[in-house]
Amino acid sequence: MKLALYLPNFRTQITVKELEDLTELAEELDFDSVWTLDRIVVPEASDREALQYSFGMMDGLPNALPVQSTGNWLQGFPLIPWLAAKTSKVRIGMSIIDTPFRAPGVLAAELATIDHLSNGRLNVGVGSGWMPEEFAAASASHIFPKRHKHVRESIEIMQGVWANEHFEYHGEFADFDPCGFGAKPLQQPRPPIFMSGLKDPLRSAKRITKYDLDGWIGIQDSPQRLGEWLTAIDQQFEEIGSPKRSKDLEICSMIWTVITDEEVDQTVNGVASNLLVGTEKQLTDRLKAYKEAGMTMPLIWPPFTDVPTSKTMDDLKRIKNDIMPKVEAV
Repeated sequence: MKLALYLPNFRTQITVKELEDLTELAEELDFDSVWTLDRIVVPEASDREALQYSFGMMDGLPNALPVQSTGNWLQGFPLIPWLAAKTSKVRIGMSIIDTPFRAPGVLAAELATIDHLSNGRLNVGVGSGWMPEEFAAASASHIFPKRHKHVRESIEIMQGVWANEHFEYHGEFADFDPCGFGAKPLQQPRPPIFMSGLKDPLRSAKRITKYDLDGWIGIQDSPQRLGEWLTAIDQQFEEIGSPKRSKDLEICSMIWTVITDEEVDQTVNGVASNLLVGTEKQLTDRLKAYKEAGMTMPLIWPPFTDVPTSKTMDDLKRIKNDIMPKVEAV
């Protein structure tokens, strides 16, 4: 099982120095990858828990974001080339890129350049977004009802741009004649593409199998829930006659993580559960269960509040040096 760090760039208060310290430690500890979070805006309505949908459209969460609209969070996409310059070993990416906020051809070209800046260490996570208020702020309200189609077109364009000297595309969200888009990605045949999955296992499974993607990223998934996602993926591979299975993919989930002194109630009760919040033994047992369920890489996610960066850095060291040897011994 690999380890990844999900940078807390989306917090009411965060500094570049904190992100730099966390990233340097992840590289020092030989983490596989470091990921940023994509957020364009926090609507003022969120402060009043008056968003149109609950966080991520997921059951059990409020109609609000866990960050104040007046907060000083940092945008995730500009951090990716910054990470390329700050590191030399860890892979980098954003979990996930909400494609409706970006023009597909421009995104494909920019990601290819970032792959060169990082010397071939880019991971590409893609998803559809979920917050109508954010689509409005990104001038993409018209895409919201068809956002899943936008993801499909974006994947097709990225794969086409990266594989061809000239590429043309005639779809609903992009329509262009043959063009060259500059340098191809350093990684061949392309950077790994991860599909996001928050609610619908079948939709994610269809995207992964249709486009032969490389991984899947969920959020706050229990080992049991993880099994549902992997079953759907395997069924789709079987349906299309592919020899691949979920075991051939990188299987990830973004999970809030804190090591505590006292035991914590880890009863699984939806996405708000304390899945990786608990004592060292509780985290060890949970990571063993994730490994058995098929997870290959948890994205260790510092909580939004109440946990200082110094505490997270201590936790990362304990996870790598004390917990993971016990997990890998299974």
